[in-house]
Amino acid sequence: MSDWTTFTDPQLLRIAATTASVPDLDAAEAGYADYLGFVAVERGALGADLVASWGRPGSAGARFVTMRAAGETDTFVRLVEAPAVADYRPLTSFGWTAFEIIVDDVHTLAARLATSPFEIIGSPRPLQFMPSIVAMQVVGPGGECLYFTMESGDRESSILPPPSGFVGRTFITVCAGEDFSAMLRWYVDHFALRERPVRQSKVDIIQRAQRLSSDETIELSAIGMRQRGNLLELDGYPVGPGRVAGPRPGNPMMLPPGNALVTLEIEQLDPVAALAIAPPARHGGAIYAGRRSCTIIGPAGELLELVEAG
Repeated sequence: MSDWTTFTDPQLLRIAATTASVPDLDAAEAGYADYLGFVAVERGALGADLVASWGRPGSAGARFVTMRAAGETDTFVRLVEAPAVADYRPLTSFGWTAFEIIVDDVHTLAARLATSPFEIIGSPRPLQFMPSIVAMQVVGPGGECLYFTMESGDRESSILPPPSGFVGRTFITVCAGEDFSAMLRWYVDHFALRERPVRQSKVDIIQRAQRLSSDETIELSAIGMRQRGNLLELDGYPVGPGRVAGPRPGNPMMLPPGNALVTLEIEQLDPVAALAIAPPARHGGAIYAGRRSCTIIGPAGELLELVEAG
């Protein structure tokens, strides 16, 4: 992609999984299966050792289902059952705020989701700085925000990955905080992610959610992991008197509501293990497959789970 501004060798390889908290696991699973074509690969209850590694012991025993897009094999979506948080509203708090999924035809998907458990909050429209990319935004059954995005131009040269089917894998995870520059430097300095230009962008769904004026911009950029089509978007939310953005509400002993946790594959854990909530350990199941993992609290309070490649 021509607008990379740094050409590093990122330590983060790719997005392995995203985790969302949902109040009704069975209904959420049905929505992902019926409308997005996702397939369940694993069900169970969260073990005490795993949630301890997240620093969220209150989530022990919570029911979960791990799913994947029909055409994918090693990128997952995990839904975890958790009580609804009354004062949580999507796109108004710090941490993980959206998971962006590649699709083949966003217009056909929008029509499918019009009468679904997914609330459309942004209809398909071209991106401000890359008009060949068309995206829509929805809120899922747990208040998790999902972006669905297609490349309408040349897919071979696109920064986007090719979709593996009608709905493909997560290729961007979005994190919001009050200090954009601090977030950017933290991720770049710890993981050598590739940088791209920082934009001052109008984002309709954020302006509406936070009651910002129609001409107000937010600072944002997407930084690159090693594998093509795996990016981390950072959004700077405006704070101060009259602003609504702030820390994520909820029980600090349990997973956050909505977009709860992101699992990224890293080449080696040891260089960042000292930052982890608990020492790296091996876990079974579809996402981990016996590999070592640990979780770090990121600069905006986000839970960043790292699983070692190999």
